[in-house]
Amino acid sequence: MPRAGIALGSNVGDRLANLRAAATPGEPVIAAPIYQTAPRHCPPGSPDFLNSVIEIGFAGDPHSLLEQTRAIEARLGRVRDTAHNAPRAIDLDLLYLGDMCCADGELVLPHPRFADRRFVLQPLAAIRPDLVLPGQSLAVAALLELLGPDEPALIPVNERLLP
Repeated sequence: MPRAGIALGSNVGDRLANLRAAATPGEPVIAAPIYQTAPRHCPPGSPDFLNSVIEIGFAGDPHSLLEQTRAIEARLGRVRDTAHNAPRAIDLDLLYLGDMCCADGELVLPHPRFADRRFVLQPLAAIRPDLVLPGQSLAVAALLELLGPDEPALIPVNERLLP
């Protein structure tokens, strides 16, 4: 069964509970550590995020998984028509689904900006350091090492995403 990587983020309400409630679109295979992250490109005064990554087994098509993640976001109070990068209870980004590539008006796989985001690469490197996604020549851990100093540091949170 193909594995899908999903990045999770929350900076409103009970952030840890939001992440735990969102980690349910399929059978979790691996859950990364949780990190606290300063907001980037968000409105001034935005609260810090909690971020993590899960990898699940998923046999469906990528658009079906996207629909499921959006349904979880809606159930947890995510409103999609707010300002770009506004604070949110939950944000789920589909990072990859096996070795599938997709680029249409609704979904791009692998996620087009995953390699530029420490809050994605660091948790992903904790669970899949040797993963090389389609379109990349470097593994996740190597991409993490290449990030510049302007990417904010992540603070480990001493909590588990999954029981």
